[in-house]
Amino acid sequence: MKKARLMLITSMVIFGTIGLFVRYIPLSSGEIALYRAVLATILIGGYMLVRRQKIPFQSIKKELPLLLASGMAMGINWILLFESYRYTTVSVATLSYYFAPVIVTVVCPFLFKEKMTAKQIICFVMSTLGLVLIVGVGELGQGSSDLKGILFGLGAAVFYATVILLNKFIKGVAGLPRTILQFMAAIIILVPYVAVTSGFHVGELTGIGLGSLLFVGLVHTGVTYCLYFSSLKELPGQKAAVLSYIDPLVSVLVSVLILRENITVMQVVGGLLILGFTLWNELTVSTEA
Repeated sequence: MKKARLMLITSMVIFGTIGLFVRYIPLSSGEIALYRAVLATILIGGYMLVRRQKIPFQSIKKELPLLLASGMAMGINWILLFESYRYTTVSVATLSYYFAPVIVTVVCPFLFKEKMTAKQIICFVMSTLGLVLIVGVGELGQGSSDLKGILFGLGAAVFYATVILLNKFIKGVAGLPRTILQFMAAIIILVPYVAVTSGFHVGELTGIGLGSLLFVGLVHTGVTYCLYFSSLKELPGQKAAVLSYIDPLVSVLVSVLILRENITVMQVVGGLLILGFTLWNELTVSTEA
């Protein structure tokens, strides 16, 4: 249990620093997302090969369309998140992105015919208030850049919520096999997207840019996903839910302390409302499960 907890904490801390590394990669968001998927697929594929873990293709034929759709949504999610980093601070982008669980909470009653509880309604209202504080009282007077960043972050949240919802329909494959298939699907959509938009410029990278890209693909994605799924097998859902919120907290600290990006008091309050009430909602779900 202690080892699993340490693995999950490590993965969340690593993932919380991704915005810092993306800042130093002079490529388009689509190209960064593509190489992230490629590098992670190679690393996770090698890990599965060493562990002699196979993808159960025969048993997942019916679910391949859902896997492809979720992988494509994941690719778009990455593009929008990286674009969000370009237009606003890492902290504001991250807090906007963490509106995804709220979207899932609202959509689930329509897709799965579930009734929203009083707690879920409170969580939705308070998280939405938090988002309003982030959008409405931030220093948006410096043009529309911050607002664009927030909108890209919310767009990323929508597609991340889509991945979560599609995964609820996928029953025959889980963990790393599901992840590597989703990464492959992301590559399928990202290759033509990059070809017709920014083009391929990875050969021009040197030094910090190349090192940052390798770190994002291999460590932030490949290693982190391996640690994450390995830890989930041994941790109860409630503990995993609590520890997963280390990620956005680290992102905010990196933004403020390392990148020296501004964040207002009201944005902090808004972020606490989003994170606090979405965590409360997830703990409720974990307890009921």
